[in-house]
Amino acid sequence: MAAMRILTAAGLLLALCALALLAVAVGTDYWYETDARRHRERCKKYASKRNDPGYIYISNQNLPLRTRPARAERDLAAMESRCSRRFNSTAAGLWRRCHREGFDLENEDLIFKGLLQRCTPVKYYYTSSAVPQNLPLNITKTIRQDEWHALHLQRMTAGFIGMAVSIILFGWIIGVLGCCKHNELMQYVAGLLFLMGGTCCIISLCTCVAGINFELSRYPRYLYGLPEDISHGYGWSMFSAWGGLGLTLLAGFLCTLAPSLHTPQSTVHKPRQENGIV
Repeated sequence: MAAMRILTAAGLLLALCALALLAVAVGTDYWYETDARRHRERCKKYASKRNDPGYIYISNQNLPLRTRPARAERDLAAMESRCSRRFNSTAAGLWRRCHREGFDLENEDLIFKGLLQRCTPVKYYYTSSAVPQNLPLNITKTIRQDEWHALHLQRMTAGFIGMAVSIILFGWIIGVLGCCKHNELMQYVAGLLFLMGGTCCIISLCTCVAGINFELSRYPRYLYGLPEDISHGYGWSMFSAWGGLGLTLLAGFLCTLAPSLHTPQSTVHKPRQENGIV
C-alpha cells in the first residue's frame, strides 16, 4: 500500500513538472535560432572591396597578376547571390519570430528608433503576399504548394502541443482526485491520460522538426536556403519541450504501475455452526 502511494505521488509530481516545462516551451520564442553575424560580416567586407576603386583582387599571393580565373569568377558570383538577400539573427517560437538582442547592431538601432519591430507574429493562415512576384509560373505554383504544406505542419505542431498540455492537465486533476478518494481506477486512468498526452507531444515535436527541415530544403534554394556561414539550430525552448515529454511518459508509467502493487487484504471467514457443532 505504501509503495503504491509513493509511486502515485511521484507520478503526479513528475506530471506537474512536465506541465511546467511544456508551458515554458509554449510561451517562449526559442524553439529555433539562427546566427547571421559571420555571414553579414563577410558580406560587409565583400561590399567594401567591391566599392573601393583602388582595390586589386589577388586570389593567391604566390601567383603573378593575370586574368582572374573562372573559379574565382564563380565564387564572386555566388557571393553576390548570397549577399543579395538580407539575413538576420532570429529566434522563432510557436507564436512569434524575433530578432535576437545584441546580435545585429543595425537592427538594434532601428528597433530603438521604432522603425523595426522586435518580434513579428507567426501566421497560421495562408497569404498570397508571401509568394515572391515576377517568378515563372511553374516556380510560383511550387512555392504555393510548399506554403500550404509548411502551414499544415505549423498547425499540426501548435495543435498537438496544445492537446498534450490539456490532456496532461486533465490527467493530473483525475490523479489528484483518485489519491484523495483512494480510487485505484482513477489513478490508472490518470496514467493512461499521461501516456496519451505524451503521444500528442511526440507528434507535435516530430512535426516541428519535420517543418524546420522542410523550410530549409524548399525550392528554389536561392530564396529559402541558408548560406553555410549562418549558424542555426534548436534553442532551449525545444529542449524544454523534450524534457516535458520525457517526464510525462515517466509519470504515465508510474501511475499505471501503482495500482498493480495494491494487494487486497485477505478476510478471515469464521466457520458456520451446523447442527450445534462449531
